Amino acid sequence: MSDSRAPRRMRWLPFMVFALALYVIVRAAGTPQGDATPPQAKASRSGRTPSAGSSVPSPSTTPASSYDPADYASQVRTRARQAGVSAQLVMAILCNESYKPHDPSFERAWQKYKPDAAFGIANMHRATFDEVRTGRDFTRRRWEELPDDRDLAIEAEAWYLHDLATQLPAHWPASYTKNDLLALGYNAGPGNMLAFARGATLGSQARSYLDRLHENWAKAGRSVNPG
Repeated sequence: MSDSRAPRRMRWLPFMVFALALYVIVRAAGTPQGDATPPQAKASRSGRTPSAGSSVPSPSTTPASSYDPADYASQVRTRARQAGVSAQLVMAILCNESYKPHDPSFERAWQKYKPDAAFGIANMHRATFDEVRTGRDFTRRRWEELPDDRDLAIEAEAWYLHDLATQLPAHWPASYTKNDLLALGYNAGPGNMLAFARGATLGSQARSYLDRLHENWAKAGRSVNPG
C-alpha cells in the first residue's frame, strides 16, 4: 500500500457518481438484477432443509435502502458469539464499512461497472466469501446473496475474523491490540496483518481504516451492549 493513495472514501466519489447514475438507469428500465428467486424458495425446490444456525432470509427481512449498522445489533451479537469473536469488533467494522450505499440494486449496478467489487454490508469480496463459507453452516450460500441478506453478511464477517485470529501468533512486537490487527487483516488481508504485527509501517489506507475503527469503537460498544 502506497502512502500516496487518497483516503478510501475520497477515491470512491467519482465512481459512486457513475454508479448512482447506472443504478437509476437500471431501476428505471426495470431490469432484473441477479437471480430474483428468494433463497428460501430455492431451498424448497431442492428439497434441502437449512441446517440449524444457517441464515436463510425471508421476504420480510429484505433490506431497504437506508442503513444503520446499529439496527443489526442482535444479529451481530449472535454471529459473533457463534464465531467466538468480539461483537464490538464486528459492529465497529460494519460502521467502518458503511461509507458506501448498501442498497442491493446499487451494489449490483456498481458490480457491473467494477466486477471485483465487494458485496454486502460487510463489503466482502467473492474469493474471501468462498473461502470463509467452506465447511460452515452457510456453505451452500452464494456470494451473490450478500446484498439481499444482511445477516449472512454479518455471519461471514464474523467467521472471517475468527479465521484471521487463528493466524495471529501468540505474541507480536508491534503495539497493536488483537482487535486492531484483526480489523487491519479484514481491510488489508492476512499477509498484511501479519506484517503489521511484526512492526511494518501502516500505509495511509490502513492507518485511515484503523483510525476510523477507533472512532467507531465506543459507538459500536453501545450498540451491542445497551444499558
